[in-house]
This record gives sequence, C-alpha cells and structure tokens, in this order.
Amino acid sequence: MAHPATSPSPAAALTGRMVWMASLSPREPLHAAGSVVHFPEGREIFAQGGENDMFFKVVSGVVRTCKFLNDGRRQIEAFYSEGEVFGFDLGSERQLSAEAVSECTLVAYRRASVEMLAQKDMTVGRQLFRYAMQAMTRAQEHALLLGRRGAAEKVAAFLLNLAEQSADHRNIALAMTRQDIGDFLGLTIETVSRTFSQLERDGMIELVSARLVRLRNPNALEELAA
Repeated sequence: MAHPATSPSPAAALTGRMVWMASLSPREPLHAAGSVVHFPEGREIFAQGGENDMFFKVVSGVVRTCKFLNDGRRQIEAFYSEGEVFGFDLGSERQLSAEAVSECTLVAYRRASVEMLAQKDMTVGRQLFRYAMQAMTRAQEHALLLGRRGAAEKVAAFLLNLAEQSADHRNIALAMTRQDIGDFLGLTIETVSRTFSQLERDGMIELVSARLVRLRNPNALEELAA
C-alpha cells in the first residue's frame, strides 16, 4: 500500500500550489482538475499491484517508477522531473511502483474525474491521448537504451539525456544514486562507478562531486552513445 503524502504547513501548501499554477499554460486543459501533494525523499507514491486510480504531474523534484522482481531485484523503468506526467497506465492494477527520489511536489489527478471531464471537453481527451503516447514513447526509448552493447554507451546516453533536460546542458545535478542509475541501465553499481571513472579519465566528463557531473566533451559522449 502506498504511504500517504505528507501534510505540509499551510504556507508550504500555498507555495506549492502557487508554483503549480504559475507553471500552467492558460490553455492547460486540466488546470482545475488536480490537487497539490508533497512527498519527502524516499517516500512511496503508489505501490506495484495497487489500484490504478490516479496519475501525477511533477511540479518539482524527481520521481522514479520501478518494478520489483520475484528474486528481490529492482528494475527502474523511468525517472520523471518537472513538467512530466507519470502513473498514466493502462489496466486497473499498477504494474509499477513510484517513489520520490528527492523531495517532491506533485499535482495528483483522479482518473475517474478526468475521464468525466474528457467526455465534456475534447481538449481534455486530446491531452489524455498525448499522455498515453508519451508513456509509450518513453518505454520504447528505455528499451532501446537497455539494448545498447556496452556499459559506457549506456552511461553516455543516460548523461546526454539528462543534459538535454537540464537548464545547464554542461553541469548535471544527479538526484539519483549510482544504484538508481544501475537499476535503470541494467548494470551493477560497481559497473556504473567504474564507467563514470573511465569517462572521467578519458576526458569526457568531470566528477565535480558524487552528485554533480560536468560534461567536458559532449561530442565525444555523443559519438560513444551513437
């Protein structure tokens, strides 16, 4: 069962809602349908096997969706950051769990309410279709990433994708741990750490700290990831 969201102070709740409202386009079709919720780092948002009755949009922070296998291993399906939607799955039962990688502010949408809106407003229906297509595209991209031959190719592609999403395309602040990265790329934590060190020795990146990576030679990374 998913843990309940934290109950923020009235000031924090108001700030979160103001940030969410400021981020919305005036034409955002779901602009009045959601509610702001907060999760601390490490908190479960929803559980694998649970009821698939809500989906979420990230206002701030990073979320991971993952699947726990029968042998205890964890496979991370995706990371979601500001502006991205997750939990928009088919079926009545959750196939994945979702957890807060960092402290998160989210907008929660109840599916039944949104589907009722979609019956009255075609723009809502089109938005739901876009969310479904985005989820499918993300799954395809992850499958292609896992299909890359070597660890260095996978890590290079992962860093380039984060850089593309970042406001600063050269300096990447990693919300996730090396274990998270390994579980996303299908690698062990030791392999991820060795690969980061090798990319630094090759002059492609600089490990400024455990959670800050500077891209020193993006072109070389792109050649490696190609």
